[in-house]
Amino acid sequence: MTFLTCCQKCWRSEKALAASALALLSLTSVNTFAAEPWPAKPVRVIVPFPPGGYVDLGTRLVAGPLAAAIGQQVVVENRGGAGGSLGSDIAAHAPADGYTLVVGSVGTHAVNQSLYPKLPYNVLRDFVAIARLSDSPNVLAVHPSLPARNTQQLIALARAQPGQIAYASAGSGTSTHLAAVLFETLANVKLVHVAYKGGGPAMIDVVSGQVPVSFGTAASVTPHIKSGRVRGLGVTGSQRSALLPELPTIAEGGLKGYEMLNWLGMFAPAGTPRAITDKLAVEVMRIVRLPEVRERLQAQGAEPSPLAGDEFAAFVKREVEKWAKVVAVTKMTAD
Repeated sequence: MTFLTCCQKCWRSEKALAASALALLSLTSVNTFAAEPWPAKPVRVIVPFPPGGYVDLGTRLVAGPLAAAIGQQVVVENRGGAGGSLGSDIAAHAPADGYTLVVGSVGTHAVNQSLYPKLPYNVLRDFVAIARLSDSPNVLAVHPSLPARNTQQLIALARAQPGQIAYASAGSGTSTHLAAVLFETLANVKLVHVAYKGGGPAMIDVVSGQVPVSFGTAASVTPHIKSGRVRGLGVTGSQRSALLPELPTIAEGGLKGYEMLNWLGMFAPAGTPRAITDKLAVEVMRIVRLPEVRERLQAQGAEPSPLAGDEFAAFVKREVEKWAKVVAVTKMTAD
């Protein structure tokens, strides 16, 4: 073996050794990164509606305690539009790394699946259901200029003026829209739907008298009922609200069989590691049970309704199926 041949073999051996060391270093770096504890940076929670509505208030109520629990900032980002589907779509297509979450409602994560023929996400395929936060009835309220002081009077007025009385909603497919559609169906009346980009803007026009009727969330309607700027007629749940105990349910007011509840839940993009969603579920369930959180939810007319993981996923599936039937029967459309 010549001296040159020997040197070439040594050089090749050293090159192979260096390559192996580099590969090992690279693998170690990848594993170290993969094992990085979550969360290592702020977590974004998308609210698919403008500020001030039921979904926004419920989310912010949980965000503070959640930030303290996970040791990172929880940033609430309002991305309203298209009945909540725009913000939900952003969340559905975000990286599945636990740093983007969304708080959805019966509208965004049940009804919209059937209401929008070209919905850019699939509720059951593109999300992991983490935990349900709360549920709340909506409130049927009218501007004082409308001559209706109870549910029966509103029904009579709507029958006498078919297609002339308008109601404001937070957008197609939201609970404020669904509550009205169910009312129209059971009362056999026709109202005019005026859709807004959120509950806050909708209530502004109801309070000003631009639109006379609202099936708004308890959080958005109650202050205006107490101030006398709107008149409450009934609540949409099966029981009276602790926030407005003087108001009968719409069923008590004479529209038998009427019931509509709005629920909120936290979701992550499909593929988010189970360890992360499980950790979030445990914390959210704990937070909504805290006495101070319960009190603040009740002050908004809501009640904690903790449900997590597979049980919450099964609940969402049932809701999607239930509202698909309602959309089909009523021929409800995204106006």
